[in-house]
Amino acid sequence: MIRAFLHILYGMYLTNSYGLRLKLTQDTQKKKRLRIAYSQAQLNALGIKVKVKNPENLPEDGQYLLVSNHRSVIDPLIIELALKDTKLFGLWISKKELYYSPFFGLFVRNAGSILLDREKAQMSGFFAEVKKGVQEGHSIYIFPEGTRSKSSALGKFKEGSRIIALKNRLPILPVYIEQNADEILRRSMREGLKDQEISIVIGREISYRTKGDLEALYKEEFGLA
Repeated sequence: MIRAFLHILYGMYLTNSYGLRLKLTQDTQKKKRLRIAYSQAQLNALGIKVKVKNPENLPEDGQYLLVSNHRSVIDPLIIELALKDTKLFGLWISKKELYYSPFFGLFVRNAGSILLDREKAQMSGFFAEVKKGVQEGHSIYIFPEGTRSKSSALGKFKEGSRIIALKNRLPILPVYIEQNADEILRRSMREGLKDQEISIVIGREISYRTKGDLEALYKEEFGLA
């Protein structure tokens, strides 16, 4: 219990410290370096390493709609480290709960994100923000399940992910986090387990023109049932 509490305190310190530093810069690549440093610091403290599978599928630069499965609060950190040797910089699609969170809010708002408020009747403002980000040269990073999955099965994809790719003519970069990162995080915080490893698989690029349901294409790429 004490160990978990100390992890939370240190995590809050890192989140707000980097959040302030991110607020002071508008330079995209500097923001990327700060996001990577933050992700590495958090996972180092937790004793979690990230292994990238099929790194040859990673583009060096360009603009993409990155789509990933979602099991844990540390999933964005895993993805940031997987992309650390590329020039890719993406705006994260962030839920209102994270955007205004006392724990993550300062970091999320300043690291490069677009607020998704599902309570709004109209989504035109959201899609306008996405378009603006793409026009500024950024990629878009999204968890198409919409929320963290409580089981090992992939949750149903929201239709909005496909619309983002089509409206902005973004090729799709699928990535898949193999392990239950939430369980690994829990073991690290409660039991102090170190040298745990999480693998993230980089899929092959999918054209926004490709016919078919995005969820089905994603499952086919990673051999998911």
